Amino acid sequence: QVQVVESGGGLVQPGGSLRLSCAASGRIFRIIAMGWYRQAPGKQRDLVARVTPVGTTHYLDSVKGRFTISMDSAMNTNYLQMSSLKPEDTAVYYCNVDLMESATASRNYWGQGTQVTVSA
Repeated sequence: QVQVVESGGGLVQPGGSLRLSCAASGRIFRIIAMGWYRQAPGKQRDLVARVTPVGTTHYLDSVKGRFTISMDSAMNTNYLQMSSLKPEDTAVYYCNVDLMESATASRNYWGQGTQVTVSA
């Protein structure tokens, strides 16, 4: 049993910034990676950014240079700092956690989603 709790979404003007937070708790043996996906109405869910405990990162091409993902391994928490936001960034953002529940069992968990709206 793992809970994934997200926070930080909201309404922001174009060019503004938001920081999303995601904390995982419960049956966690080891975190493999944590990341964020986003989904706009009528669109597929896309990977936005991912980070590993050793600091490896991956970004959607359209957010490179604007978004930064980081991780606090001791707290099983990650942060997505979003800057220079554009209307096309508007979506529900979902935290995803790839983890080991034990030495032999891997699982993926999702947060409930947090709305990010970029509008003047």
